[in-house]
Amino acid sequence: MLLPIRTSIYPRKTPYANYCLIAINIIVFMLSMGGAIDPRTGQRILDVRPWAQPFMLTPDYPFIWQFVTYAFLHGGIMHIFGNMYFLYLFGNNVNDKLGNIGYLCFYLAGAVFSGLGHALFSSNPVLGASGAVAAVTGAYLVLFPNTMITIIYWLFFIGTMELRALYFIAFKLIVYDNMIEPKFSHAPVAYNAHIAGYLSGIAMILILLAMRFIQPDFNDLWSMIRQWNRRRQFRDTTADGYNPQKGGHFKSVSSTVSDAQTVSPEQEKIASLRAQISRAMSNRSASDAARLYVELMEIDKTQVMPQQLQLDLANQLMAESDWNAAAQAYEQFLTHYKDYQFVEQVHLMLGLVYGRYLHRHRQALEQLHMAEPRLSDTGQKQLCRQEIHRLEKS
Repeated sequence: MLLPIRTSIYPRKTPYANYCLIAINIIVFMLSMGGAIDPRTGQRILDVRPWAQPFMLTPDYPFIWQFVTYAFLHGGIMHIFGNMYFLYLFGNNVNDKLGNIGYLCFYLAGAVFSGLGHALFSSNPVLGASGAVAAVTGAYLVLFPNTMITIIYWLFFIGTMELRALYFIAFKLIVYDNMIEPKFSHAPVAYNAHIAGYLSGIAMILILLAMRFIQPDFNDLWSMIRQWNRRRQFRDTTADGYNPQKGGHFKSVSSTVSDAQTVSPEQEKIASLRAQISRAMSNRSASDAARLYVELMEIDKTQVMPQQLQLDLANQLMAESDWNAAAQAYEQFLTHYKDYQFVEQVHLMLGLVYGRYLHRHRQALEQLHMAEPRLSDTGQKQLCRQEIHRLEKS
């Protein structure tokens, strides 16, 4: 058994919409559940009260409102506990990202789409927030794929481990729980509603990111897909190196005798280093790529790599605390890629490098003042203002 118990990030603001949804579900559950006698066993069981039954989703003759109301009804204590537990665990961060109104609309849309998914493949009445919670969990997968989730497991012994959200949600919650387990379980679970919820949640967030209704960052799934596509294209164009300033390939030094006569040893070395950098980064050897980039800059300080690769190199150099090389890489990026869609974040990073590590306060303030008006992330904007205040006082 696997049960997630904690995520590695916390919302910056109180997720009021998510807390309200949890409270509403609990209140509706308490009002709608009543006791009944099981005719087969004679035992008293919980059952949905008669007045609440019309609000369940009945696929054979549905009413429009049922595609929302069914998501606020539950069939038992464990049913509502499981749904509210996962809604609390994953919903708080999604609420923080979408805002209260946006999150509420997203949650209700997830309920509608999961209800449609159930109605298309089943005629059985359905109730429960599982589909809407699945949509929220799918959104979490897209927005925070690299977040570490602490999981408690027990089989023959009990322990904890950490998994990336991408792997845990994609395999355990989506594939195993809804595609593999149903083959061995005969429990009356609306698996089609779950799958529809996950798919709709993932699709809605990807569309919002692509249309920039949600501000992307470097760690969400949309940015990861775009980076993968850039690197794929880059691998196709850099077998012999690529120079964006000249707009084309470096020709292979050994391709023809005439080429060999026109390429100097320094140009040959530069072409070789650029190709090695691209291969190292493609092979996920970022540290080797950064080392080769430093070697390249020692030969020719005017060299600049393609946009995403240049930014990855600058970030890697900063992670390795090579402050001078990182600042130089960020400066090259800003010089050649001024139209980058998140350029304000690069200004912020360069300002932090200059101010905190290189003690070049004038250059730091220049970069931070360029970043501050354009930053949309509340945390980044606050960090930028704090650093400006610190530098201006010093």
